[in-house]
Amino acid sequence: MNQMLQQAQALQRKLAKAQEEIAQVEVTGSAGGGTVNAVVTGAGDLTSIEIAPEAVDPDDVEMLQDLVVAAVNDGLRRARELEQEKLGSLAGGLGLPPGLI
Repeated sequence: MNQMLQQAQALQRKLAKAQEEIAQVEVTGSAGGGTVNAVVTGAGDLTSIEIAPEAVDPDDVEMLQDLVVAAVNDGLRRARELEQEKLGSLAGGLGLPPGLI
């Protein structure tokens, strides 16, 4: 029983370290062939938006809005994938279903 507790504590330390590392990583999502880029941290925080001048059309603001939303969503998706990649191996050792950690 003591050995299982030690293993659980070691896994908890590894998990906390991996989560700290993930939170510091930045990923970039893009839309419109790279005309709009969103930089997101592994923690899911949006840190910047870059919009190419050619994406700005005063007569079609709705398109630019859609591109921004798509770029942010792409960045968030990439951040989740990064998290799954980093934490998935830790969860595999516990036999937990994906997404539980």
